[in-house]
Amino acid sequence: MIWPWIVGALGFLLLSGVVMTMIIAWIIYATLLRRNKPGKWDRGISFPEDEEYCRMHDIGIAWGERYKDCIREVAIESDGLRLVGEYFDFGGSSAALIIAGRTECLLYSYFFAEPFRRAGRNVLVIDNRAHGLSEGKVSCLGYREYRDILGWCRLLHDDLHNERVFLHGICIGSSTALFALTAPDCPDYIEGMSCEGMYTSFYRSFDNHMDVDRPEKKKFPVVQEVMLWIRLCSHANVVTDGPYKRIERLKKPILMLHSREDPYSTPDQAEYLYAHCTAPKKLVWFPHGAHSRIRINDTEKYDETIVSFLGELDKAAAN
Repeated sequence: MIWPWIVGALGFLLLSGVVMTMIIAWIIYATLLRRNKPGKWDRGISFPEDEEYCRMHDIGIAWGERYKDCIREVAIESDGLRLVGEYFDFGGSSAALIIAGRTECLLYSYFFAEPFRRAGRNVLVIDNRAHGLSEGKVSCLGYREYRDILGWCRLLHDDLHNERVFLHGICIGSSTALFALTAPDCPDYIEGMSCEGMYTSFYRSFDNHMDVDRPEKKKFPVVQEVMLWIRLCSHANVVTDGPYKRIERLKKPILMLHSREDPYSTPDQAEYLYAHCTAPKKLVWFPHGAHSRIRINDTEKYDETIVSFLGELDKAAAN
């Protein structure tokens, strides 16, 4: 009979197709979230071909050079990994911790530090695990890194004697900050957060990335298979968990900074998060700026918004 041969052939083709797409998905996952070769996610500039990004980098490096006499090298251990950072001591009684997104090291965070210095905060910039000079090979999209953030906050409070700590996250760093603030063991001295370009879920953001960056490629089933590799290897449930679930648990004040032009963390995602947040909150829109590019397009408004928000927190703490 020919039917068993037909069924077998179809089964073989189906299995071959699944194996092929799983391999493609693994390559995408490993490229995005694993430090799988020397020099990957080091302290070099991530996108040297991008003129706007290079301007951000140069401005940040100049800021770090201006305040180099204030730098103190610091380190912690978290999940068995040695993590490193730089602490800028400006003589304040409170500190801001800047959390960069994927691929970025602490030098990138220099660019975002000025409004916190202006607001009287000491500033801590860090190499996230698997980035810069910190140990680790896998990015977990905040699902494990939030424990690192709590460790850094303990350093700021217990060892460096800052009374309060404020978190500022960019992209995935926003999600990481939210996870830290909604953790059961989040200490009271972490006073709140600001975020730029926070998404509802990494799955949604990644799907938008595929639409924008690879419009000629078919997404199904590769996107779903990348999510499976993330679940298996990064231990991150990015489909049924994420900021859209955690935002309702937030009790501390949050300042959301969002661009109308963000193609990945689209404006409707910011509106969803704002609507479902019951904590003290403020959402400030910027008309221009791609993902993680708000400040370079309107530095004055960006900085004044943060300084004003921190001023309100200072007044509340004094009362």
